[in-house]
Amino acid sequence: MELPDRVDVREVGMRDGLQLEEPVPLAAKLEMLEALVATGVGRIEVTSFVSPKAVPALADADQLAAQLHRFDGVHFSALVANLRGAQRAVDAGIPHLEYVVSAADSHSRANAGRPTAEAAEAIGAIAEVSHAAGGTLEVIIATAWDCPFDGRTDPSRVLDVVRSAVAQGADQLCLGDTIGTVTPRRTVDLLDAVAAAAPGLPLGAHFHDTRGTGQANALAAVQAGVTQLDASVGGLGGCPFAPGASGNIATEELVYWLTDSGVETGIDLDAVLVAAAATERAVEHPLPSSLFRAGGVSRPRGEFS
Repeated sequence: MELPDRVDVREVGMRDGLQLEEPVPLAAKLEMLEALVATGVGRIEVTSFVSPKAVPALADADQLAAQLHRFDGVHFSALVANLRGAQRAVDAGIPHLEYVVSAADSHSRANAGRPTAEAAEAIGAIAEVSHAAGGTLEVIIATAWDCPFDGRTDPSRVLDVVRSAVAQGADQLCLGDTIGTVTPRRTVDLLDAVAAAAPGLPLGAHFHDTRGTGQANALAAVQAGVTQLDASVGGLGGCPFAPGASGNIATEELVYWLTDSGVETGIDLDAVLVAAAATERAVEHPLPSSLFRAGGVSRPRGEFS
């Protein structure tokens, strides 16, 4: 099996993981964040600057951003849904942005209140805001494979967004399996098509484990040459605008099989399990991660609580 020497894992538990939860107090979020930083992860998507009415769990984005100076050596980023959110993020001190464009019109209307083409037109202005502040813009293409409303997404719609993102100055791309329906062969087919349409532009992937295929898709993506993957501590998360979309692939499970396969991540597995315990305390319900429930490789779960 041919695998890369290293995979860059972005932790999205603070944003994607918490967005469907009841609002977690800022102090508990900071405890969770401190534990995540201690894992050695290099990139953390820390919050999103969106309407607090739409996502009340992340209404404290500005307050959380004001505390990030406490943590060194981490590339923090935030998700935004429009130009207004991008300006808010930059003003709060987070210039590195992710902007979501859904490839499926119905999901785009549910998520952003506008069709795909109109959402894509904003990429350039958001890139300008990020770049002016010394940041980078990643365009995340949601419902890249399937949509909860429209069914399978035609790959041509994804490639249209890719070309628009490239033309408007995006720094990197990420394909999102928003509702956790894709399987390895379709994963690779679309990743290959996107890589061919945007040669040289960094390409990542974001998988949900709704139907138990998330880690298989991650392996397929890595074998296809992707070296940037999103994951959420404890397998927490889901999309509030996609019915039935449950958690992301679990960070600890991703790190486990990558490390055991000889792929470097820079992340300490035991420390991720400690962070998962902090996350479970914050959300006050059990996490879906099988590895967390098992207690890691050979140590009982209680050691990490």
